Amino acid sequence: MNAVHCFFIIKKPGVARMAKYDSESNTLDSEQRITLDLLTAIHNSDRISQRFIANELSIALGLANTYLKRCIKKGFIKVKQAPANRYAYYLTPKGFMEKTHLTAEYLSQSLGLFRVTRDEANTIYSCCQKNKWRRVVVLGEGDLVDIFVMSVPTKEIKLYHFSKNSTIEKNSHEGLLSIPGDKLDSFDAMIICDMKNPIYYYRLARSVLPTERVFAPKFLGIDKKPVIGKDR
Repeated sequence: MNAVHCFFIIKKPGVARMAKYDSESNTLDSEQRITLDLLTAIHNSDRISQRFIANELSIALGLANTYLKRCIKKGFIKVKQAPANRYAYYLTPKGFMEKTHLTAEYLSQSLGLFRVTRDEANTIYSCCQKNKWRRVVVLGEGDLVDIFVMSVPTKEIKLYHFSKNSTIEKNSHEGLLSIPGDKLDSFDAMIICDMKNPIYYYRLARSVLPTERVFAPKFLGIDKKPVIGKDR
């Protein structure tokens, strides 16, 4: 039976617009806000200049340069020489995790992490139901796991849990059966629910299932281009 393809169309606010919204609601301090917007801009397009970043974030060119250097020093961004004396910027795994952390904080404080995640869970579960994928594994630890558990359609989908920190005997999420890593290939679909290291779980899921059977909340950003380097 062919899979029913599910398309998710999400209209994202511009980087500068997000910064303005945060400034008005005081959800992130100034440094966090600029860092998030900078990492988001580079994640969306690596072939950008410092002047483009300054214009997109509505900050001075000198300030954009300062934050770029700071993020490079912290290991969030990697720079590569490009033709015509230009530079290409890439997120490192550490930078990707920082972007995910700041995005989650932004959502939890200003948009409501529960509401956003619940809506995405409903969309993902609907896709699983259409394809008759009933045995689904949630991967990772934290609040996202709990929200996906609360949102699961009764009886229609059976949830299981895998985390590199959990065992079959000890599971921090009540009501979920933990499974060993060597059994992951026997399930229908997987959902990435870890905000600290989503790339690790995405790569794990993709090692046993095709792309269309691996899901994640959109704000984790892991459905986009891969980051440079290895996970920790």
